[in-house]
Amino acid sequence: MVSRLRTLGIVVAVFGVLFLAGGGYAFMQVQAGYDSLQSFSEAQNVTLSYNDDGQLVDRGTTEGADAIMHVLTVDWNYPVSDADFDPNDPLVNTASEYMYQMATIGYHTLHGTQTVTLAAAVEYDGVIYAAGPHEVVINEVGSDERVAAGLGGYWTDFDRSHPLEGPARGQAWSGTAHSLFGQLGVGTVTASTLQIGLGVTALLIGLGLTFGFMGLGMVWVSRSKRELEVPGTVPEAWVPKDSTV
Repeated sequence: MVSRLRTLGIVVAVFGVLFLAGGGYAFMQVQAGYDSLQSFSEAQNVTLSYNDDGQLVDRGTTEGADAIMHVLTVDWNYPVSDADFDPNDPLVNTASEYMYQMATIGYHTLHGTQTVTLAAAVEYDGVIYAAGPHEVVINEVGSDERVAAGLGGYWTDFDRSHPLEGPARGQAWSGTAHSLFGQLGVGTVTASTLQIGLGVTALLIGLGLTFGFMGLGMVWVSRSKRELEVPGTVPEAWVPKDSTV
């Protein structure tokens, strides 16, 4: 029995060592990913703006930053981590910072206007649009429900056949805006994946330590000199001398 316990302890401890080795390898890979993401962020040199009180600002005001954060947290329902925003490290290199920068581009695109100039009067859906310049407010484009909810003005909200909306869509949501969205999305996904990898690393190391302690504990118990004493015979039942059968 003792030898079996010792053997089982050794096997469990070996599994613990394997988990620790896997956790160590995963940590090295995650760290390499963080180093690569940091280099990627430094090459782009995109930074966030903070005031002297450590608050996020956009174009010099905290109100602008609050409006962008509203797009990110309410319209896009993104779970922002406050720990990702550090006034002492304004470089965009975390998942929340990448998403905030994406929301910045989206906010200013949505809340802008585009001038569309018609060379001649155009009739569309019973409405005549006169020749000359027309101002198109981007966040007022789309269905009434989406505009009322503050979600109008995205790429799919535009009517391409409309004489004003069609040209305004390409001017507002230009190739530059789309490419920046795509690039920032890569940074967000990379940072989020690395966070998941770090969690998996911690899980592997935790399992390794648990299995290791359990295995060593079994070996230690098996080496104990104490043995359970089991009587060799069962004492006979006591029968009174004066009893008769």
